[in-house]
Amino acid sequence: MASREELEAEALKLFTGIGLVEKTAQEALVKPKFRQALVELIKEAGAADGCPKSQGALLYTTASKYPANALAHRGELLAYITSDRIRSNAQLDGALDYLGKVGSEPIDVAAFEQAAGVGVEVGPEQIKEAVAACIKENEAKLKEERYHCNLNILLGKMRGSGGAIKWADVGALKAELEAQVAALLGPKTEADLVKPEKKKKPVKAAAPAENGAAAAAPAKKASEGEEAWRTADPWAFLPKPQQNNMVHTTVHFSDERGQMNIANSPERLAKHLGETGGKVVTRFPPEPNGYLHIGHAKAMFVDFGMARQYDGVCLLRFDDTNPEAEKQEYIDHIQEIVSWLGWQPWKVTYSSDYFDQLYAFALQLIRGGHAYVCHQTGDEIKDYRERREPSPWRDRPIEESLKLFEDMRRGLVDEGKATLRMKMDHKNENFNMFDLIAYRIKFVEHPHAGDKWCVYPSYDFTHCLVDALENVTHSMCTLEFESRRASYYWLLEVLGTYKPLVWEYSRLNITHNVMSKRKLNRLVTDKYVDGWDDPRLLTLAGLRRRGVTPTAVNNFCREIGVTRSEGEVHLHKLDHHIRADLDATSRRALGVLRPLRVVITNLPDSHFEEVEAKYFPGRGEEGYKVPFTKVVYIEETDFREADSKDYYGLAPGKSVMLRYAYPVTCTGFSKDASGRVTEVQATYDPDFASKKPPKGVLNWVGQPAPGKEPPTFEARLYDVLFKGQNPAALDDWLGDLNPESLVAVKGAYATPELAQAKPGERFQLERLGYFCVDTESTPRAMVLNRTCTLKESFPKQTAAKGGRK
Repeated sequence: MASREELEAEALKLFTGIGLVEKTAQEALVKPKFRQALVELIKEAGAADGCPKSQGALLYTTASKYPANALAHRGELLAYITSDRIRSNAQLDGALDYLGKVGSEPIDVAAFEQAAGVGVEVGPEQIKEAVAACIKENEAKLKEERYHCNLNILLGKMRGSGGAIKWADVGALKAELEAQVAALLGPKTEADLVKPEKKKKPVKAAAPAENGAAAAAPAKKASEGEEAWRTADPWAFLPKPQQNNMVHTTVHFSDERGQMNIANSPERLAKHLGETGGKVVTRFPPEPNGYLHIGHAKAMFVDFGMARQYDGVCLLRFDDTNPEAEKQEYIDHIQEIVSWLGWQPWKVTYSSDYFDQLYAFALQLIRGGHAYVCHQTGDEIKDYRERREPSPWRDRPIEESLKLFEDMRRGLVDEGKATLRMKMDHKNENFNMFDLIAYRIKFVEHPHAGDKWCVYPSYDFTHCLVDALENVTHSMCTLEFESRRASYYWLLEVLGTYKPLVWEYSRLNITHNVMSKRKLNRLVTDKYVDGWDDPRLLTLAGLRRRGVTPTAVNNFCREIGVTRSEGEVHLHKLDHHIRADLDATSRRALGVLRPLRVVITNLPDSHFEEVEAKYFPGRGEEGYKVPFTKVVYIEETDFREADSKDYYGLAPGKSVMLRYAYPVTCTGFSKDASGRVTEVQATYDPDFASKKPPKGVLNWVGQPAPGKEPPTFEARLYDVLFKGQNPAALDDWLGDLNPESLVAVKGAYATPELAQAKPGERFQLERLGYFCVDTESTPRAMVLNRTCTLKESFPKQTAAKGGRK
């Protein structure tokens, strides 16, 4: 067997051979499943010895997007690519969309080629005519916005308008569009060269609990928000409910049974469609054994989002089959977080609601010869599985298993002494077909079902059956459950139930964080962090406490989409959406984290006036009053003893503008015995309106009354929790914790307006970042959490330590 290094070397040679650049090839290497899929695809395409770069790019895209339900036709698609009959991404997208709908059914070649634009040639005259029509339709808009008009939008409209033009060469289409726009508008003027002021798109708050900061900004119309959902469809590749007889799953056996081809019969599908009215039915099925993290937010987007996209319904189903690990606290938390993210379940259900039906299914399995009572321990089951040997009780008589299972239900068998196992295929290469446990004994009261039961069904037995009972059309889960697809469908087939469509997508992994419940629980229970809602964690409770909005989380999930491509998402992508939403919705405020006293010497000691600051500068006139007094405070880092050309702070003889107030000029400074600057002396210019203002603009805080110190607060500055990009891969993952993930700055100064903020309110402290009032904050001891900085910054990478798991 080849070593990992040899396999990676072979893969790298194949990837560069098809024209992938070094960075893309290296990224593909670190994703084991995608690496293997691309290697197999290159070999299947006959491109092991290389191919043109244009074909290689299409092969790469095919490996990442190919629909799993149409694997039988992959070779046919590759032949079209390698023969240059499919030459563009638009053609490939059309082909993949067609294959995803057809599944394993035979291909209609004419329909396939029409969907992929095979053989369609778009000449220069057709391009000119299409562009001319587009220019005519948008002439008024072009003349109004001139060269500030986004031509990519017009380009997208032309390519999405249907007809042959969507297969045109994008470069040629764009060049013709630019040429005709230039002919319409003429040469660029000076106004055309000025960068337009960026318009901030207001974002509608997702939940009633949002604070007044969001309400102060202009809100997006509900119809516009709804339209965004209708125009972007990450689920378009999935079959519709009416097509669920086209999705076949093949279960391969190790014995004379050969294989089982599984699909809904026309009668079964018709019955299902009659009960649902043909609607999309999804479910979000968390286990109530802990707090939810951002990976669950992606799952909510997938499940609730798909239902919303197609005017269907989504259930919130608690997968509560393990009473030892479940608590009402977690159930309440999950419902609260689902609501916070703006999702509204059609129904709230529990797997335990179906315990009676599940028990009846178990009896049906036993009577059909598909289940038996087993007395092996967990270690014995594991040992036999590795040796692929059957349980000694696998062939016990049906009547004996029925009696024993009834004894288990009545509490007559001790815990751990028996289980009910499904009689599947103990020699199967897929360990999830190795006679999985269906029921086990637990003398524990259930938080929802009470004390009625002492036998509880397993996840493998419950999940698929409740999907079927609830008429779920699309059972969406992450890729680690892909190997369970065979057992999922096997059970539904032998019981003769309706079969939902199963689709696996990549789980969410974000750099500089751990996402497993086990690791998160370790961080919390061993007090490396301050509880499940610690703002350094990517739990949804932690993100909310840090000041992240539901809109930002949902927009992030929408961007990463519903794909099977595995890999890590960089943390800065999440920060981008957080920053974008906070910029649109957070009121501005003034504060100083590390105050440096500035005495304005040409003001009397009793001077007091109020200057007008703006909540949303440039977007509205609403604002608040800021006291301006003889003594003000600036950031300690905004003063230097020596000036320089690239420095815009205060220095001897230099002037800066106090935001919303006046220019001040440094005339001197004082130090303590250690040499630290403790005070700056300055003069201010009250008549500056007609003069050129200084380049530097500083945040500052004045005294609320002459001689009275400003209100103080504690600023908690959060950074990445782990120094390394992938801490989960380290043996000593706790040793990678960032000691500077939280820096608490005490004694920061606030304006009177900021000092009145309530827990949960969000602000942009000008020049300092976005902040949220912490839940621990009180009127006497205010605490602000920094949600994120004003500008994007990338964490410093550290070398991985220790071996990989």
